[in-house]
Amino acid sequence: MAQEYEQLLLKNQLCFPLYACGRKIVSSYTPYLKPLGLTYTQYIVFMVLWEKESINVGQLGSILHLDAGTLTPLLKNLEKDGYVTRERSKEDERVTVISITRKGNELKEKCKDIPSKVSEGKVSLNEDDAKELYRILYHFLDGEA
Repeated sequence: MAQEYEQLLLKNQLCFPLYACGRKIVSSYTPYLKPLGLTYTQYIVFMVLWEKESINVGQLGSILHLDAGTLTPLLKNLEKDGYVTRERSKEDERVTVISITRKGNELKEKCKDIPSKVSEGKVSLNEDDAKELYRILYHFLDGEA
């Protein structure tokens, strides 16, 4: 019976180890983000904003592979906490532009060591393996897989 449904065995699914690894990696950030009152999703939003300072919601969603339904409540909360501002674009009122505030930028200093702490802990790969995994994952995310 198992051979007839070989395609349904968990061990034959690429999606499962990707899913499980993703959860494990994201959870490895929790000990560093929780004291700052941040979730992993908020953290990756900040990483984009620290780089770009200002971006519209559609572009942010595209970069992070997140939809507006996920981003909108998160951004409302960040605005309420004083980390970002949300304004309608002057060129197109349908577009919401997110900008990081001074308070949001101050978090950068508190977060600067998180990547190295995570990579020293549970997410340790040698440099070549990390580069190859990064390349493969982005190949897949960019729709070329």
